[in-house]
Amino acid sequence: MDTNRTSKPHVSLLGLGAMGTALAKTWLAAGHPVTVWNRTAARAEPLAAEGARIAATAAEAAAAGRLVVTCLLDDASVGEALAAADLAGKDLVDLTTGDPEQARAREAWAHARGARFLSGGIMATPPMIGVPDSGGYVFYSGSEEVLAEHRETLAVPAGTTYAGTDAGAAALYDVALLSAMNGMSAGITHAFALVREAEMPLKDFAVLLTDWLTAIAPAGHGTAEQLESGVHDTNVASNLAMQVTANATLLRTAGQQGVDPVLIAPYLDLMARHVAEGHGDEDGTGMVDMLRR
Repeated sequence: MDTNRTSKPHVSLLGLGAMGTALAKTWLAAGHPVTVWNRTAARAEPLAAEGARIAATAAEAAAAGRLVVTCLLDDASVGEALAAADLAGKDLVDLTTGDPEQARAREAWAHARGARFLSGGIMATPPMIGVPDSGGYVFYSGSEEVLAEHRETLAVPAGTTYAGTDAGAAALYDVALLSAMNGMSAGITHAFALVREAEMPLKDFAVLLTDWLTAIAPAGHGTAEQLESGVHDTNVASNLAMQVTANATLLRTAGQQGVDPVLIAPYLDLMARHVAEGHGDEDGTGMVDMLRR
């Protein structure tokens, strides 16, 4: 028997997609006893060779230990998988992607079944799990006591960041960061479309692009400061009126290159609206509140 494995907290893990499998492998490699369940049983079989115990049902997996981690397809899958499980006295940590309201409802559902609840939002891809200094981490929200008790175990796959007592907070911050990523990806896609047939090798352009994005990323700190102060027209390096004038060049260039501006046009339109409402001497932070009207 592996005495190191039995000395560490047990993890019951439900869901063995790419992320769930990465989580299981990392806990097993760190010496944790792990019981796994997956709707498609064949996905669990390779983990048996690494020391995992395979449960025939989700209820059986949940019964194997106090810490129950779900990493399933969606919120509905969590309810379906655990419908027959006895969760009294369990600590349910839900790493399934969902929205804030689903997390709050799942917390109430868990409490009604006698379990403590912690919601998680994974800010990592499967290859980042278990890799030190990969930059991956997990937002957690809900029971601070659950996180405190299991933090060492939960920190094995990725770092832990507590987002607050509201069970929906982890999902909210997860979605906010993913939304920012999607916006950046839209800009990257548009940029490569513009230069697709240009003379410079794309790998050389990629260096310029990533360096530029890295240089302007700290602007996020200024956005937070201006939103907190409510003042948007101080220390403005490039006001919106000037930017909107320059945006015409962005759109003309896209037309000349045969590139559809569909990825950037909505943001350019929002900038123009803000200027039309009398905010041309500001930068773009005031548009945050336009979106919340």
